[in-house]
Amino acid sequence: MTLDSQPAARTHGPRKFGFLFLSLAVLVADQWTKWLIEVHLPLHASTPVLDGFANFTHVRNTGVAFGMFAAHGVAGGSWLLTTLGLGALVAVCVYFWFTPTKDRVLLAALALVVGGALGNLIDRAATGAVTDFVDLFVGMHHWPAFNVADAAISIGIALMAIDSLKRRHPPAESA
Repeated sequence: MTLDSQPAARTHGPRKFGFLFLSLAVLVADQWTKWLIEVHLPLHASTPVLDGFANFTHVRNTGVAFGMFAAHGVAGGSWLLTTLGLGALVAVCVYFWFTPTKDRVLLAALALVVGGALGNLIDRAATGAVTDFVDLFVGMHHWPAFNVADAAISIGIALMAIDSLKRRHPPAESA
C-alpha cells in the first residue's frame, strides 16, 4: 500500500491539528519575545543573561537564519528572501499534509519549522528584517544572534534528520 492509496483519515486526520497548536505556540512565543526585546532593549544594546555565555543583544537581521545572506542595503533583497521563505513554507506545509499521522516525530519537526518560518516571515514582511536577540558566546567567540523562530526551525530540522535515519518497514501485504 502506498501513501497515495492510504485512507484519507490516516494521512489527513484531525489528529494532525494538535501539531498545528505546536506551530501556533512557536509563533506566539517568537512574536512575544521579539516584542519584549524591541520594547525593552534599544537596538544594538546588550544585557547579560548568563555571565560569560549568553546575552540578550537586540539586532535586526536582513538575511536568513543566523544572519547568513544579509541584504546589506541590496534593493529588493528582503522581498526576495520573503518570497523564497514563503515558497519553502508552502513546501513544508504540503509535506506536513501528506505525512501519515503515525509519523509523530516528523509531524512535530515539521510543525516546529512551520511555526518558526511563519514567525520570521511576519517580521520580514512587516519590517524587511527579523529581530534577533539570543547571543551565545565563549570568550570572544560568538555564535550569530538568533531568535525563538530560528531555534524552532533548527530543532525541527535536526528532528527531521534524526527521523530520516530510522528504518521504515513497508506494510505487510495481505495474502
